[in-house]
Amino acid sequence: MSEGKPKTRCAIYTRKSSEEGLEQEFNSLDAQYDACTSYIASQKHEGWQLLSQRYDDGGISGGTMERPGLQRLLSDIDAGLIDMVVIYKIDRLTRSLADFARLVERLEQRGCSFVSVTQAFNTSTSMGRLTLNVLLSFAQFEREVTAERIRDKIAASKKKGLWMGGLAPLGYDPHPDKLIRSLVINEAEAKDVRTLFDLYLTHGNLRLVEEQAKRQGIRSKQRQDKTGRQTGGAPLSRGQIHHMLTNPIYKGDIRHKDKTYRGQHEAIVSAEIWEEVQAKLQEVSAKTRGRGPHLNASKLPTHGILKGKLFDETGDRLTPSHTKSKGTYHRYYVSNRLISGGKDPSAWRIPADQLEHCITSAVANHIASTADNFTLINQNSEEIDKIKVTSENIVNKLTNRKEHLITKLLERATFSKGKLDLKLSAHHLSAALNIEKNRLSTHLTSFTAPLTLRKRGVEAKLIAGELQSKPDQTLLSALSKAEGWIEQLKMGTMIAEIAAAQRCNESYIRKRIQLAFLSPDLKLAILQGRQPVDLTLEKLTSTAIPRSWLEQRKRYKLDAP
Repeated sequence: MSEGKPKTRCAIYTRKSSEEGLEQEFNSLDAQYDACTSYIASQKHEGWQLLSQRYDDGGISGGTMERPGLQRLLSDIDAGLIDMVVIYKIDRLTRSLADFARLVERLEQRGCSFVSVTQAFNTSTSMGRLTLNVLLSFAQFEREVTAERIRDKIAASKKKGLWMGGLAPLGYDPHPDKLIRSLVINEAEAKDVRTLFDLYLTHGNLRLVEEQAKRQGIRSKQRQDKTGRQTGGAPLSRGQIHHMLTNPIYKGDIRHKDKTYRGQHEAIVSAEIWEEVQAKLQEVSAKTRGRGPHLNASKLPTHGILKGKLFDETGDRLTPSHTKSKGTYHRYYVSNRLISGGKDPSAWRIPADQLEHCITSAVANHIASTADNFTLINQNSEEIDKIKVTSENIVNKLTNRKEHLITKLLERATFSKGKLDLKLSAHHLSAALNIEKNRLSTHLTSFTAPLTLRKRGVEAKLIAGELQSKPDQTLLSALSKAEGWIEQLKMGTMIAEIAAAQRCNESYIRKRIQLAFLSPDLKLAILQGRQPVDLTLEKLTSTAIPRSWLEQRKRYKLDAP
């Protein structure tokens, strides 16, 4: 090694997307490592030294940063243990252009560089950086195109009735010939499946079917993974039984999203039996829960106006229900898993009146604010007054609790702690506004509103609160600092001086100072806590903020007051 050359501590990072071939004595990771080792040896005269620690990720896509080997590498870089990262190709590090930009910035902050042994470029020059970005753009494009091809192949294969892998359901096994994408009947298990269908046709009650299945020793499918670990073989729950009874695979079909196709496997139950079970399930589901022969139907509370439209974060549907206390009926929306499966601390039981008022108000406020902001439709100046009057009429009807209107307008509401995701019917909105459906603005029919929920009592009842404004203190602080930095720039202070005073690098200041260029209504929304739930500091600073205020509203989906 030449005298006076500083030591450069080198770490090698390797990655392979699939697990295929990793079990071999000399695999792709080893080949990458050897190539990088040779390259480091060729730079010995420059003071390069290979660290003994290996950073390998086998069977993990480059589209994610959550890789154990990569995370260990970044931790050691942060700790100041690495000066140079050596990789075989750029796409081994990441296939995402956005992730790569963040990685480069993180390495620069720690004084660490990287080099690709098969792609020669120098990132210290503008041409080298351009070459690097082009390479990463193609790597990301390749990953996205590959994902599209896989999705298209799966869809096309299922249309032909092929089984596209995954865990075989109870009653079936994968075809012994791996080249044949189909299922074969497991007769012992198929007998249990037929018994479940017969039990439901006999009892028409999932709870009774669950009890009978347990008595008869019907259990879930037993499986063994590559390590030899055994799973399954447990009594079937009501949810599992319901899933089996509604799975069209048992009548010989293959499901793909919301469509079914004729499969190439044999059916376990006849199409007639399967359809009869579906009809019975629908009939039971349609009955008003809790209604007995001793109750006077005319005295029952109003049926849930949002029935079939409410879902929680798990995808479970909420069903209208009610209780009677001291002669008074109390309406609720209750998670199906509470009704069919007993106690569940994660399930929901929400007072119906409060939730219906909350959702109706959110929809009314959304339509009103969108109309006030002139972004309700793609309109011209001659239509502004007309649309304004029509939208005010809709808002008044909603405010006055015209129940049939919210039932028509709301297509789906999905809620979780802290937020409410609402989807409106474009068909009914266009009819109410008396305009063509294709002229509705893109952000009108889907939006997110804040939602406050709290526990009450030992029964863990969840109560929907009113929509509340809750400013994001982190975002407020960053916005305040950005405004201050702008004032310093106006006074002639350089960004480098601001960064030195803040004890951070210049890129940090450049990213956050752009918050000062947000439109006045966006700033006001942040101050009042009305910004969209997902509009966080990280989202605002991850990409350049548009200079156009209208473009800002579109990108950040702001519902102006």
